[in-house]
Amino acid sequence: MPISLERIGLLFTFAASKRKQNQFIFFAMTKEERHEMIMEALIKHGSVQVSDLVSMLNVSAVTVRKDLTDLEKSDKLYRSHGKAVLVNPYINNRSVNEKEKLASDQKHAIGREAARLITQDDSIAIASGTTVHALARNIQPVHRLTVVSASLAVSNILSQHDDIDIIQLGGMLRHSSLSVVGEYAMRILEQCSFSKLYLGVDGIDIEYGITTTDLREANLNQKMMAAAQKTIVLADSSKFGRRGFAKIADIDAVDAIITDAGVSPQVIKRIEELGIELIIAQ
Repeated sequence: MPISLERIGLLFTFAASKRKQNQFIFFAMTKEERHEMIMEALIKHGSVQVSDLVSMLNVSAVTVRKDLTDLEKSDKLYRSHGKAVLVNPYINNRSVNEKEKLASDQKHAIGREAARLITQDDSIAIASGTTVHALARNIQPVHRLTVVSASLAVSNILSQHDDIDIIQLGGMLRHSSLSVVGEYAMRILEQCSFSKLYLGVDGIDIEYGITTTDLREANLNQKMMAAAQKTIVLADSSKFGRRGFAKIADIDAVDAIITDAGVSPQVIKRIEELGIELIIAQ
């Protein structure tokens, strides 16, 4: 969501720390300093209005637009309708290492809430994505837990628990996500049934549905949903209003969504109207 005026003061403080103590923010900053401030705002808030950047940096709109153009050419942000966003609303395929750094605190809180839903002797499935990595790190099994995993990273994290039985799906490895896709993975799912599927996504559009960047992953996710009694989507608030290349399912195929407090009131109202359980991780 766009940065609020209340947050501008925090960013002024950030900029001041980059200068000598006897200087003031209205003195001209270098281009590098402006770029650093812009990226700090985007990393924290996902998007920022050009008008807010004008006030925050104390420069003209022309200067801000030039800065945003430079950063966009470096693939650091995406410009859209008078604002800058951290990534293109039409999601590109990014590496798991790059995604891991984004909204890490929110993902940890989401993973913690998701882990609380696991019951004694449960059987669950975990798809791919960095948010499900946070789930795996928060799992403390009650008695015996069975996990069907599409993610190599998730399986590696859970392998530290002797009381978790892990079924690692096989198939073709997606290097960008360190997860498997393809026919072999889907064949195993035909023999499985589990209470919950924890699904990470790259985009949630209320009208269009949930999406990912890879068609093969979308197909595998659909198979996992069919084998699960309940589908729980784990997504930080930056995923709302975005679409990936490959559609997984309509939004009404989802039973619950766990996200963070950054989701807008309008989105919350719409999700609740659809009868989808919404859990806001704190």
